[in-house]
Amino acid sequence: MDEESVHIETPDGVAPCRFYLPEGAAAHPALIWFMDGMGIRPSLLATAQRLAGEGYAVLVPDLYYRGGDYPPFDHATLQDDPAEQARVMELVRTVTNAGTMRDVQAFLAFFDRHPRVRGPAIGCVGYCMGGPLALSAAGTFPERVAAAASLHGANLATDRPDSPHRLAPKMRAKVYVGVAEIDPYLYPGETPRIEAALREAGVDHVFELYAGCRHGFALVGSHGYEASAFERHWRRLLELFGAAL
Repeated sequence: MDEESVHIETPDGVAPCRFYLPEGAAAHPALIWFMDGMGIRPSLLATAQRLAGEGYAVLVPDLYYRGGDYPPFDHATLQDDPAEQARVMELVRTVTNAGTMRDVQAFLAFFDRHPRVRGPAIGCVGYCMGGPLALSAAGTFPERVAAAASLHGANLATDRPDSPHRLAPKMRAKVYVGVAEIDPYLYPGETPRIEAALREAGVDHVFELYAGCRHGFALVGSHGYEASAFERHWRRLLELFGAAL
């Protein structure tokens, strides 16, 4: 596998990214991997590498670049450290739907310039904080995003004007939404609202409840991680991207 560390200029600064490609000179369909709130870390990158091994060019941007350099989080102690939790939330607040869509425009330009990316159609996948960003990208760039997946995402269907569910009528992508049954980050009524929005807009989608699973079920190393749920979501991702890209 080939790995590149790239810095992509956006309207708001410079986003450091990891870019993973299968070995060889061939061009591959591209994916944007939207991170969760815990930031870039080895376990997340390992999963992105695994997806690249399936034949995709996978871009993993550090969405916290607007907050400046930051030391990595200690996930083993994070739940018991209020100061670290506050630091996470401070960085989370630097990530907005509007700002990230400006980033996506720059990421698309990067793909267009890269000789080993086969376009123009791309896919997006997001976990937790990244879930709504993947769906927002599908609604903001319908001519480019052919597949989008949200795993235990929150803020998918809120009362805010930039809520991703409002973009459902613009989506042309195949969409997968995997929801944890036990998820304290979801607003009341959010799950049926996003499902209804996709259905009423005629979006080609699969909505799946992971019964008995907690938030974070698909992220290795998270407190909610569950191996069987991870493998189940992995099969869904490969089916989604295989069909669309």
